[in-house]
Amino acid sequence: MEDIEIAQENEANKIQTITAVAGDIGLDPTDIEQYGPYKAKITTSALERLRQRPQGKLVLVTAINPTPAGEGKSTVAVGLADAMHRKGQKAVLALREPSLGPVMGMKGGATGGGYAQVVPMADINLHFTGDMHALTSAVNTLAALIDNHLQQGNALHIDPRRIQWKRVLDINDRALRHVTVGLGGPTSGVPREDGFDITVASELMAVLCLAEDLGDLKERIARIVIAYTYGREPVTVEMLGVTGAITMLLKDAIKPNLVQTLEHTPVLIHGGPFANIAHGCNSVVATRTALALGDIAITEAGFGADLGAEKFLDIKAPVLGKTPDAAVVVATLRALKYNGGVALKDLQTSNLDAIRTGFANLERHIHNLQRYGLPVVVAINAFATDDPAETQLVQDLCADQGVKAVPATVWADGGAGGVELAEAVTEALSATEPFKPLYPQEMPVEDKIQTVVQGIYGGRDVEYARKAQLALKTIKANGWDRLPICIAKTQYSFSDDPKLLGAPTDFTIHVSDIIPKIGAGFLVVMTGTVLTMPGLPKHPAANDIDIDAQGHITGLF
Repeated sequence: MEDIEIAQENEANKIQTITAVAGDIGLDPTDIEQYGPYKAKITTSALERLRQRPQGKLVLVTAINPTPAGEGKSTVAVGLADAMHRKGQKAVLALREPSLGPVMGMKGGATGGGYAQVVPMADINLHFTGDMHALTSAVNTLAALIDNHLQQGNALHIDPRRIQWKRVLDINDRALRHVTVGLGGPTSGVPREDGFDITVASELMAVLCLAEDLGDLKERIARIVIAYTYGREPVTVEMLGVTGAITMLLKDAIKPNLVQTLEHTPVLIHGGPFANIAHGCNSVVATRTALALGDIAITEAGFGADLGAEKFLDIKAPVLGKTPDAAVVVATLRALKYNGGVALKDLQTSNLDAIRTGFANLERHIHNLQRYGLPVVVAINAFATDDPAETQLVQDLCADQGVKAVPATVWADGGAGGVELAEAVTEALSATEPFKPLYPQEMPVEDKIQTVVQGIYGGRDVEYARKAQLALKTIKANGWDRLPICIAKTQYSFSDDPKLLGAPTDFTIHVSDIIPKIGAGFLVVMTGTVLTMPGLPKHPAANDIDIDAQGHITGLF
């Protein structure tokens, strides 16, 4: 049975009203703004009240480097929350919002799978409460205002060749990566080169996810650098005079969305930056709210721990004011074998030698998280075809590292399949080792990059293209060099080469550009060939999606 069929079957019989879900975590009907019977946003007044509450424990769910076979990180996060809920623990889950790019492309949605899902599944993966549309509109409104400023005399002396702000679309569309705008004569604008990013790669998405409230959102938007003058001085949204208008478009999008799992565990889904081209974490507002509403808040960070988890710990945690109390690393036997050199078509065949070889990938992620001082639990996302001997080998190899590895059957069994994992995580939460940041903020930019490359990726050197070298000079001249770094890198490898699997060492990371995101508060370090506007695959998921005359959706995942 497909994920959407499981969701539809259970939604029809078991889904609770959102007022009931809210009531279970102490929220009154006046604390939520309903979007139909099963979705809601939490009101500003409720968010302000909840900020005064003590925070619960925080569990960060991450994973090994993803493979084409898929690892099920969100599924495990949902199953873990359901398992804790079953055990009588007050758990609240905080996840990212899906983007239509992966939904219509190849990765799929972000609501879990099988019997460990968030519902209403189709609504969440499509338009949900309109946050993505609000962000897209806000980004494109700002782009239109920039071009209008050029048309109306360019009082700020913006150099059209140095406009940093791109338009966006929440779908993979490679044809829009590089475009020319303003053609058609004097009444149609100033001709210039431009381009589109996918919405989740925009700085405004990062700003939304790192803002603490509406006031902080406005201040961050004001700081966004949209262009440089002919004299190469930065131009901000505040200088353009449109901070209030752009913030206004996000007045509802800043509020986190409340939904539920199939087992009625409360879930906050809010914000959705990709981890390979942005910081890959759900919003500070949603995570902080989950910490206030539950004794245990469970959240996840995108792709492998070298991307989402590192950025959670070095970018999001300082803003959140809370570091994780434990980390869960999700792995599958087939992903370990893939990292051990087995072809995709042969992953179902038992191969203990490949498990041993591929374990190097998992081992590095474990050590990386431990260097921050985090207690680690490994979740083996189990499949019916798994070889028990392979599972036992992974558990033994993890035990050699002083880490407990637990099989989880949450896709097939829901929360019941995650009880042992929940017990292991609960035990890990009792550890008291202090958190150790990877680098101090005052460290020079090049040293921060080198620290991540050597300390997290296992690389040796960093090579800077001419464009990146010039960007470094601009960053230092403007005093932006104290900001944390957000490395944009392929998710498939520790290196910037997606074909270099396992745990490579002594490689060189190639930095093509460094883009200051002053509103978000970090520097994006572009490496390899990572794209901020992905393309669709030869056979996109959209080819398999359909809807009948009664509105029944098939093939969504």
